[in-house]
Amino acid sequence: MHFPKVLIDGPYGAPAQDYKKYDVVLLVGLGIGATPMISIVKDIVNNMKAKQEEDEALESGNNNAMPPMSPQSKKNSASNFKTTRAYFYWVTREQGSFDWFKGVMNEVAEIDHDGVIEMHNYCTSVYEEGDARSALITMLQSLNHAKNGVDVISGTRVKSHFAKPNWRSVYKRIALTHNGQRIGVFYCGAPAPVKELKQLAADFSHKTSTKFDFHKENF
Repeated sequence: MHFPKVLIDGPYGAPAQDYKKYDVVLLVGLGIGATPMISIVKDIVNNMKAKQEEDEALESGNNNAMPPMSPQSKKNSASNFKTTRAYFYWVTREQGSFDWFKGVMNEVAEIDHDGVIEMHNYCTSVYEEGDARSALITMLQSLNHAKNGVDVISGTRVKSHFAKPNWRSVYKRIALTHNGQRIGVFYCGAPAPVKELKQLAADFSHKTSTKFDFHKENF
């Protein structure tokens, strides 16, 4: 009896695990694909907290309060954390989806005093901003956010946008802001936007001094 030869390769980590190699990252989540991107955001927040605690301990001269660190711990120390800027774009059709990560978004808005993480929520079931059909909800949204600091769409402190992002404008702004740097672009979600996001990464890498490395995983 002859059996076919079976070759097994792997396992491989998710592409998003590579984000720590970059000083600047662009995180894009479509629908439930925001899940791994939110994990990255939480990791950045946790490192921000840890670095703040380390800095406070050093300023107070209370080094004795910190246990001795092994070489591996020193390597993973928050002071060695590389990412200094993150742009997070979450695109979803359902308004209720924003409830999934409401706590994380509010936490970022509360503790990120230095503006390390820039968060953008997009609800595609509402007409784009500037369209007469969405004028009323846009006005109510602006008034409520100005008065209470809460977005009426997401129920968080992160203000929502309508329709889909203009990805070319997103890439252009990041390229101009981080001239000469290498940007890690991480996408998770349905395959539809991959071609555009990947092509824009290549275009701006070719036409500007800013380089974009595109990574994707499909949900």
